[in-house]
Amino acid sequence: MRGLVLTVAMLIALASQACSVRKFAINKIGDSLAQGGSTYESDEDVELVRGALPFGLKLIESLIAESPNHKGLLFAASQGFTSFSYIDIQQELDIAAISDLDAARQLRTRVRRLYLRGHIYGMTALELAHPGLSRQLEADPKSAVKVLRKPDVPLIYWTAAGLGLAIAASKDDVSMLARIPEVEALLDRALELDPAWNSGALHEFWIVLAAAKPGKPDAEKVQSHFVNAFELSKGQRASLFVSFAESVCIPQQNREEFTRFIEKALAIDVDRTKEIRLLNLVAQRRARWLLGRVDDLILGGN
Repeated sequence: MRGLVLTVAMLIALASQACSVRKFAINKIGDSLAQGGSTYESDEDVELVRGALPFGLKLIESLIAESPNHKGLLFAASQGFTSFSYIDIQQELDIAAISDLDAARQLRTRVRRLYLRGHIYGMTALELAHPGLSRQLEADPKSAVKVLRKPDVPLIYWTAAGLGLAIAASKDDVSMLARIPEVEALLDRALELDPAWNSGALHEFWIVLAAAKPGKPDAEKVQSHFVNAFELSKGQRASLFVSFAESVCIPQQNREEFTRFIEKALAIDVDRTKEIRLLNLVAQRRARWLLGRVDDLILGGN
């Protein structure tokens, strides 16, 4: 998905009549994607990225059809489908859930499927490196993840995120809730292997997962992960404050704390850390939407 590199390599692949040359070009694209550094992450126009992602994702899937066992392509698909689902469909779902139950039901089904598609691509890549992992993860999650190693952490994160967000969108589905131990095992293993990965993203995702589980989140554990994520990100991830506000402040019906964390998210200068500018813009968009609904989300004056 790196603009020029992807375009040139794709043209070479499509123009070639030799299968081996086409396969070589596709694999080179996969290698490039696996290295990360997408220009999407630093973009300043959320709507532009929303419009571009579907084409990029279908292009990646067409490349996977040609090279189904390329880990870089599978990683890009896992990251891409999970990100697109959250940036685009999840936001539509949350808005529709307020006033249009039929539309919300359809969007919930769609976003769950897309999240799971991202999860499946991630599991496929992990399975290539660790045969039998999928079956073992279903049977005994905590034991299954012991085979995973530090280089697997980025893939673990997106694989777990796809399933975790699918569960969050399916709180009325018992079969999905039953898969929470799989997500927890993957996330705990990633934290064990590299707790500082991606400036605290693993700690932040733990907070998101806590809100997806039935019952009230463990406030003490959430607070601990928040502190770790805050220190590792130097307080520059708006999504961290939004996640805490939704996972802790709303269940506790603490309006003052909710408002404080949302305002912290909105106060972040998105141009200060350009490598996560898009992430911060998306989080601030959600923060503004949540703040506008505070009277519906939190009753009373606490």
